Amino acid sequence: MIRNGTGWCEMRVQTTIEIFDYWNRIRGAADAPLKSEVEPSAVPHLLQSLFILEAREGGDIGFRLAGTRICDLFGHDLRGERFSSLWAHGQHADIERTAMGVMDHAMPALFNATGYSTVGHQASFEIIMMPLRSPNGACDRLLGAIAPTAAASWLEIVPLEFLALDRSRLLPGKFGKAAPVELRPINEIVAGRSARFGQVMRRMVSQLLMSAEAR
Repeated sequence: MIRNGTGWCEMRVQTTIEIFDYWNRIRGAADAPLKSEVEPSAVPHLLQSLFILEAREGGDIGFRLAGTRICDLFGHDLRGERFSSLWAHGQHADIERTAMGVMDHAMPALFNATGYSTVGHQASFEIIMMPLRSPNGACDRLLGAIAPTAAASWLEIVPLEFLALDRSRLLPGKFGKAAPVELRPINEIVAGRSARFGQVMRRMVSQLLMSAEAR
């Protein structure tokens, strides 16, 4: 965990801690740094786990860039792919709304998710998204990272089928403007419908296993 101005922030993975520290450093007193201020050479050891999302003209959010480690997790190049396509069915709209809220309100967010493989493996991930500004002042891109919370050898062999959100929260206090951010739809899935969501996830994993055995 890392210490912020208001207490402990539940960020546990070194990759997400380091990229958040870098983003926080380059933004200075601003609520979000300019995208031109991001220098890949400053964090070369993190590049494989980083992504950049952009708001597109069609109203969705897609990958502008994705590190090789992230692409390997899902078994294909993610550039140009819709960000919500990585997530479990039923969470697409909420995930996209959350990413848009991070940009609209210039507040970084932290996520815990479970990744499910095509043969039923599970792994926990920590995901961070941080807003970036264009020269016109609008936040229209996100800098982020996806990293497993623990080593799992199968992640190098079997691709993930989808991610399922377990928890989402804002990084509070001095890390963003004191404005309301609509993360409630995702939190409601976790808190208000956790039992039903768990049943859905078990059915999906069961279907994946049967599909794998039929191949």
